[in-house]
Amino acid sequence: MIQIIKMAFRDLGRNRRRSFFSSLALGIGLALMLLMAAFIEGEVNSAMDTTIRLKSGHLQIRSKNYEESKTSLKWEDLVENPDQIAGQIASLDPVLAATPRLFATGIVSVRDESTGVSVYGIDPLSEANAPYRMGLLQGDFLSSEDREGILIGQPLADKLQVEVGDKISLSVNTSNGDVDEQLFTIRGIYSTQTNAFDNATVLLPISKAQAITKTENHASTIFILLKDKDQTDAVVTALQASNLDVLTWTKMNELIIQTEEMANSYMVLFYLIVLAITATVIVNTLVMAVFERTREIGILSSIGMKSRHIMAMFLAESSLLAVGGIIMGLILGILAVSYFARVGFFVGNMGLTMLFGNTIYTELTVADTIEITVIAFIITLLAGFYPALIASRMEPVQALRGGK
Repeated sequence: MIQIIKMAFRDLGRNRRRSFFSSLALGIGLALMLLMAAFIEGEVNSAMDTTIRLKSGHLQIRSKNYEESKTSLKWEDLVENPDQIAGQIASLDPVLAATPRLFATGIVSVRDESTGVSVYGIDPLSEANAPYRMGLLQGDFLSSEDREGILIGQPLADKLQVEVGDKISLSVNTSNGDVDEQLFTIRGIYSTQTNAFDNATVLLPISKAQAITKTENHASTIFILLKDKDQTDAVVTALQASNLDVLTWTKMNELIIQTEEMANSYMVLFYLIVLAITATVIVNTLVMAVFERTREIGILSSIGMKSRHIMAMFLAESSLLAVGGIIMGLILGILAVSYFARVGFFVGNMGLTMLFGNTIYTELTVADTIEITVIAFIITLLAGFYPALIASRMEPVQALRGGK
């Protein structure tokens, strides 16, 4: 076997340029697959992490009657005494933060400009507001006693051409079905680096949000962040209540999970296309080698080398090409992934309902690396099987005559 590998290595060295570029083709294909896998992984993780931080949390406690799609404000659809419930939940050891939040729909207007927004009533003191507090670009954060202040996202501020200190009109639906309108002063402008969220969300102290929507002492949900999301099931068991629903981050983010599964399905098709192209290059290289060495194959056959050994020699050549290509591909792929893990792909507002960050950073897992590498190696070996079969079936006399 060692002798066959030595012969295969020598044969590839006869045309170093062709062998190098064949391996390089495989390397580039492998690097591209690693980069795409890392991009998909980073994209899905970004959407999940961002949605958990800004919208769903790891857990939510809601009334069984609450319909998120309708942003219901009826008292029977809301959580009563939310501060008391949040305080009890926050005392659990796995819980990082538990805070009531009130959601409403509204319209903000400035001069002749108006746009629909989601209104978040938040407890300004809660740790769950870290994304807004840390993302504050101008002005000050809200205080619990503020009755006239509002926070808006930078994209929304740019759209309305407003600054800190300007007044805007906010119209919101109320619990009795009416519409209430009040003037608010912009206390601050924030950015969570998530255009889809920042462009359509304004923040109020929850006490003010309850007052304007006439939902006193009620909240849409208890928003819960955990220290470790792996403790979700344990906390759910501790929070079960007959009159309230406990929703997990997996249940609330089923769309993201389904999108990941669909993306992985499409990635398989992408892998097959890339590998088909690289396999064609490998096949072409080895077929040319077979016909260039027809007389040599005839000599080897005439001196007693068996067909299976000739086939093994060409399969060894394809293996060496695969190993060379994989090494180059891993180097190129890891360098590319490392670069985009720091710099990222700027995607801005993709116009999707999911909360993707404005920049997606690549994340390459060990499992993806091993899977893609093994697939690339196997496909290359299969690509070398056809030329090896041609060589092994050559008749010695015919091969000595040059295949004529």
